[in-house]
Amino acid sequence: MLKRLTFLFFLIVFAYPVLAQLTASDDAKFYSFTVTKDNYTIHIYMFNGIENTTEFDAGSNDAVWYTFDNQTTPISSGTSKLYKPDDATGYILDINGEKTYIWVFDYKNYIPTFNSFKAEDDPYNQCESLNLLLDANVPELTYKSPLGVSYTLSRTFKITYNTLTWSSSEWSSATNSFSVELPNPVILVTEAPLCDTQFIIKGDQYAEELNIDSYTFTSDLYTAVAVECHITSEAVTRSEKNEEDRPEESSAISGSSPLELFFSSNGNTPVTTYYHWTITKSNDLLVDRTDVDHRYTFVDAGTYKVKLVVSNDYCSYSDSMTVTVSTSALEVPNVFTPDGNGQNDEFRVGYKSIVSFQCWVYNRWGRLVYYWNDPQKGWDGNIKGRPASVGPYFYVIKAIGADGITYSKKGDINLLREKE
Repeated sequence: MLKRLTFLFFLIVFAYPVLAQLTASDDAKFYSFTVTKDNYTIHIYMFNGIENTTEFDAGSNDAVWYTFDNQTTPISSGTSKLYKPDDATGYILDINGEKTYIWVFDYKNYIPTFNSFKAEDDPYNQCESLNLLLDANVPELTYKSPLGVSYTLSRTFKITYNTLTWSSSEWSSATNSFSVELPNPVILVTEAPLCDTQFIIKGDQYAEELNIDSYTFTSDLYTAVAVECHITSEAVTRSEKNEEDRPEESSAISGSSPLELFFSSNGNTPVTTYYHWTITKSNDLLVDRTDVDHRYTFVDAGTYKVKLVVSNDYCSYSDSMTVTVSTSALEVPNVFTPDGNGQNDEFRVGYKSIVSFQCWVYNRWGRLVYYWNDPQKGWDGNIKGRPASVGPYFYVIKAIGADGITYSKKGDINLLREKE
């Protein structure tokens, strides 16, 4: 147990500082990491070119150097240094019985080459994803454990391309990326872009660690076929305070009739070329249009489904929205105070989803003093431009709701003013 702890101590305290003393020519850089195979910890050294001056320095003249292939006959002893290590070779550093295992790669012998990179010519099957065809020569980074068992390091390459992304209420440009291990597979599957783009493959991770300009290859321009749309609506909102159910914008619109909405398709142009709008209520088709955007006024109470299908010669996509027109209501106050203080200055009804409205106001002698037919409006307490007398007046209201309900109301309305 003590011997094992001593060995671990040397690995942590001695082996790493020893290997950290590695010297190299100015243009010989390296990246190191460890792997554990067959119960051996192997220090992988990846060089950006092995030069005559590249050397390991163990920091001790007691160092004895072996190779994995010949672990009985030293290749060097009585010196701390090992000069110009060979590519694809495993070395054992033995200092007084404590061994450190090293594998050497010269990255310049494993540079990838890309011959062609393109999207598969299959637009009918590229509405959601597409295949990228890669013809590349990516040498394998194969190493061995001290037992002679071969293993291969993964080589990860990054692929980037442009697309569009929908956020809140607008499209914006975005860059998508994904990683792939090579040399396999040679058919890469990715999400279909929503705009024309080129695919760029770049890598691998060892080139990045070695501060080498990553090897890149760019595909020909890909013409997008995937379509997408996002319905947005803009309500013509009536701002009068006496309407109790004014529309609010959301994925499900609701409001008082008549509810006028402007719908925008927000397709990913120019990829999207065709637009098909439908509006249904209880499975009854009310609208069938092919405009890019359109406006519609909902009158009857109930729930409507607004659906948009966008397409081109290859792909289609749909989005929908629910619109609810509320049931009707009509309430009549019994007093108003037209004194100009901004509060209750007019005789107005409270309502929602009223599609037809008439109101007559009479004085105590039965004379008509005011008439209006817009539920958003009201009587300001003037008769022919002059303030009406305080006291009771008689009203008659006839109205029809969007749900077909008819209203016939009669009653008194009291006009009050503060005493001067």
